[in-house]
Amino acid sequence: MKKYDEKIIEYVDELYPNRLREIKNPPIRLYAKGNIELLNSIGLAIIGSRTNTQYGEKMCKTFTKKLVEYEFTIISGLAIGIDSIAHKTCIKYFGKTIAVLPCGLNNIYPKQNIRLFNEILENDGLVITEYEDNIKAESKNFLERNRIVAGLGVGTLVIEAGYRSGTSVTARYTRNLNKPVFCIPS
Repeated sequence: MKKYDEKIIEYVDELYPNRLREIKNPPIRLYAKGNIELLNSIGLAIIGSRTNTQYGEKMCKTFTKKLVEYEFTIISGLAIGIDSIAHKTCIKYFGKTIAVLPCGLNNIYPKQNIRLFNEILENDGLVITEYEDNIKAESKNFLERNRIVAGLGVGTLVIEAGYRSGTSVTARYTRNLNKPVFCIPS
């Protein structure tokens, strides 16, 4: 397997994504592995339920495939459910994807997505976080991660969000940034 060096991108660096400069409380640095050119690509966040239905899975695959055809970068959070489906579908159709983690790059969460983490890197994707390598995922980190997911994209597609879920928080961040939120209800 190819080794990917970690890169640290400071807020003041030219490589720092312009869209993240526009969010409230932007990260002062990003830790990245993979294709850092994706940071300033045109992307759409695809997020949703961890306990999606078959309909939600079908809609996620359909929309992800179409967005890849239009060369959108797919941004999500590497979570179980809709996030994983979006990343996997993007890879299947040779698209580019960015996974935003709520933990350090040496402490992948959830553990069952370590293989997907590696597949993203092997397929010229990108994994980023604002946390140092060995930081574990904690509940506050998920909310902080969601502002980055919303900030990186030109909009957010929500698939089967639960009431008062992390997905609904990301949708609110997106709306507060005056970016479009698209919804596929359950």
